[in-house]
Amino acid sequence: MRGRTARNDVSLWGTKPIRPRTQLKIPNSAMPERIGAECNAGELLRAIAWRGEDAGKRKISSLAEKVCDWDAFLSLADEHRISPMLFPRLVEMGAAVPPAVRKRMEAEYRRNVFHRLANAAELINLLKAFDGAAIPAMPFKGVVLAASIYPDPTTRSAGDLDLLIHLRDLSRATAILLAKGYELRTATGVGGMPAHPDVSEYRFERTRDGMVTELRWRLDLIQGRYRRNLGMDWVWPRRATALLVGAEVPDMAPEVKLLMLCMHGSKHAWSRLLWICDIAQLLVSTPGLDWKATVREARQLGLWRSLALGTLLGHGMAGAPVPAPVLQRFKSDRAACSLAEFIRHNLLEDPGSVPSSRVPYNLQMLALRDRIGLLLSLDILRPNELDRAFVPLPKELNALYYLIRPFRILRDRSAR
Repeated sequence: MRGRTARNDVSLWGTKPIRPRTQLKIPNSAMPERIGAECNAGELLRAIAWRGEDAGKRKISSLAEKVCDWDAFLSLADEHRISPMLFPRLVEMGAAVPPAVRKRMEAEYRRNVFHRLANAAELINLLKAFDGAAIPAMPFKGVVLAASIYPDPTTRSAGDLDLLIHLRDLSRATAILLAKGYELRTATGVGGMPAHPDVSEYRFERTRDGMVTELRWRLDLIQGRYRRNLGMDWVWPRRATALLVGAEVPDMAPEVKLLMLCMHGSKHAWSRLLWICDIAQLLVSTPGLDWKATVREARQLGLWRSLALGTLLGHGMAGAPVPAPVLQRFKSDRAACSLAEFIRHNLLEDPGSVPSSRVPYNLQMLALRDRIGLLLSLDILRPNELDRAFVPLPKELNALYYLIRPFRILRDRSAR
């Protein structure tokens, strides 16, 4: 990642640092991006990512003619995982592309097609094995997402295989993967279970063909001491199906899928343009989405800000169709609007950066009750025997020690 040095929030938020930025370097009305602005590289990439109805009117051909650094353009597309979109989109629009560049884009597109077919075959094989062992498994992202929402699934980056399972089935699922030649790359604890409660996925790799499969038993907005148990109990009862190279496979319901995508993108500060394309394509492909139920569920799960931010980005950067009342409701969230505007202007030059604020980005994503729950879970705020000795209280008033603790600590430090 480029740009300024990251502020390391690993101890609280997980493995991905979030980088605060002090200000925007370009005004809100400026459209060209700072990456390749003089060559229209960033603007062309945005046009290719556009999913709205006027996608054919984005002047892709004229933008392509003005690109003077195709290497930078291809590198930027690869960083944002939308390289497979380039070849079919530019060919469709009749864009003038240097022969050598066209050849590279076609090669990347064909490589992704092969990767997608290999992933699809492996996923179907794994699902059959899990089904035979009575292990419910929900694939998400990757090839199933592409098959369920993209008109041409080959244009979405194939990525790795991701499967959501129950934690209780982890040992048996691990045994199946090991029997199929995978190696577990995640450290384990006693009995092959997670070594730490913050661990929510196991990564498996197979050396002979480079296949990567991840088993996950919890979907979360942030990592660390705070977590919501959003797993199979959330996604499985309302499951749908998707057609993957002729085979029916489990798939998340559209409303759940939207919340999952918004949660995932927000967790990683929307550092890839692909994730915004996914939001837009989901909304394009699901005109009958139940927005009322989705908004209600987002509030219940503490995902309101994530849903608002993801939808605003999908609408503003990729042309996602959003009903006017829903869009207006999200625009009334000033924090979500501010974040969306910042990400829109900085995504291509400095992916993963967020504006500086008195409230850290990760806390802004949480509902108020979840912020309080997170703070109360920290050791520094948890009452101990010293607090109980400071002011003895009956057991039914134990909650008051959270208020007493700061005064006890202040008194102890003042006495030094």
